[in-house]
Amino acid sequence: MTRRWPLERVLFALAGTMTLASAALAVLVSPWFLLLAAFVGLNQWLFVGAGSCPASLALERLGIERGCPR
Repeated sequence: MTRRWPLERVLFALAGTMTLASAALAVLVSPWFLLLAAFVGLNQWLFVGAGSCPASLALERLGIERGCPR
């Protein structure tokens, strides 16, 4: 039996990946890529406060279900 990751876990993995990519790009390319990390953090707080963010809405449309009730 294959168990799928809930939406919250996928969002956490996506945010971590984007933050690490932002830090690497800021070091290797331009410090302006730190704005990407700020955008990721803002979306995380949006999810905490409102219960959804742009990424969560897109992932729900792809069929990823929430693991925690709203």
